[in-house]
Amino acid sequence: MSSDAVLYDHPGPRARRRNAILTVVFGVLLLALLYWIYRQFDEAGQWTAALWKPFLESETWTAYILPGLWGTAKAAALAMVLSLVFGVLFAVGRLSDHWWVRVPSGIVVEFFRAVPLLLLIFFIFYGIPFITEQPMPPFWAVVAGLTLYNGSVLAEAFRAGIRSVPTGQSEAAYAIGMRKNQVMREILIPQAARAMLPVIVSQLVVLVKDTALGYIIGYTELLQLGVNTLSANFGNVVAAAIVAAIIYIVLNSGLTAVAGWLERRTRRQGKAPRKAAPPAEAAVAAVGEP
Repeated sequence: MSSDAVLYDHPGPRARRRNAILTVVFGVLLLALLYWIYRQFDEAGQWTAALWKPFLESETWTAYILPGLWGTAKAAALAMVLSLVFGVLFAVGRLSDHWWVRVPSGIVVEFFRAVPLLLLIFFIFYGIPFITEQPMPPFWAVVAGLTLYNGSVLAEAFRAGIRSVPTGQSEAAYAIGMRKNQVMREILIPQAARAMLPVIVSQLVVLVKDTALGYIIGYTELLQLGVNTLSANFGNVVAAAIVAAIIYIVLNSGLTAVAGWLERRTRRQGKAPRKAAPPAEAAVAAVGEP
């Protein structure tokens, strides 16, 4: 009996009929909701051509949307790399055998997970200049806030992934003489990253969306340029918000697609079939050489 038969009971005729009816009902309700939203926007005049005309002009994209998109992509890309490094380092620190490494790592992770990201960006942008007596660039304030918050969340994800790896693998590695840093680097962390890839990708998607918080300190990203400045010049805030939302959806969908491709590739590499022996060699190996 296959494991699927034990873990999953295939629906019968009644269950399939009920699922089909519920799907149709849900689809009708969703279409009704979308039509109601469309009618409300239409009555408010949000579909008039004058509000959408600026998005058909190249100057709108070159002056507002593309520079804002570049600011979002630049901050998100750097914060992703730093967050992953932060997460791995502090996950390993929380699993350390030395209390003087484990306890401070836990305090740092729990503190930055508890502080709201917007407050963290505010403190970095307005508080650091009181300490260094130098102005804080908005770009680095956004990147630092995203790194500390999302890196702390990823640290917990990596820690959970490392603990999910069977202990027999690390015990076998210790038995052949590997040191703890080698076990962590070559055995535990790669497997934890593959196991927690959906969680990691979800948090990176959140990171991309959280770059929009940079507008509060004047960072020129997609929300600040593509919505606030653009709508202030043309008076089409709803249209600008819809276009910005579509761009965010495309960005995050691309990130999810890349992560899915990476997961499938690593799964194939981890389960590569061995080349079968020729029939003659297999027969000799089975019965022994004469």
